[in-house]
Amino acid sequence: MIRSMMLAAMTMVLVVGVANAQLIEKTALTLDGAKKIAAAAEAKAKAEGARVVIAVVDDSGNLLLLERLDDTQVASVNVGIDKARTAAIYRRPSKVFEDQVKNGRVSALALHGAVALQGGVPITVNGKVIGAIGVSGETPQQDEDIAVAGAAVAASFAKQ
Repeated sequence: MIRSMMLAAMTMVLVVGVANAQLIEKTALTLDGAKKIAAAAEAKAKAEGARVVIAVVDDSGNLLLLERLDDTQVASVNVGIDKARTAAIYRRPSKVFEDQVKNGRVSALALHGAVALQGGVPITVNGKVIGAIGVSGETPQQDEDIAVAGAAVAASFAKQ
């Protein structure tokens, strides 16, 4: 009887250990966090008189928030989303792919879901990508600078 109880207890410990091995905990970007990131990007854009679209996505590249500032071209909506999605799913700035193409690696254009345009920046907390921001509407460098200003807000989300 005692032996059966010990065997049952050991089995429970193993089952719990296996179940825990199948799950991970991760930090997720919330809508409130996305709003703070977009607000910082919007403030920089307005200070520069930029007319841009600001897209914030989660770590899977799914849209959380989209802002199109007044008088921004409609075409920038999808471009901003694509830049953000690229930065999120590839865990690097979209500029990396633009630079690869500029340097002759045109095969980078065939990467599924990647857009080779500067302006998409990962959002990181504690060294992990939790989403991305994409900005479109102005020059490539200005788009990226606005995105970087938004992404920088995520440093305040880090657990101490």
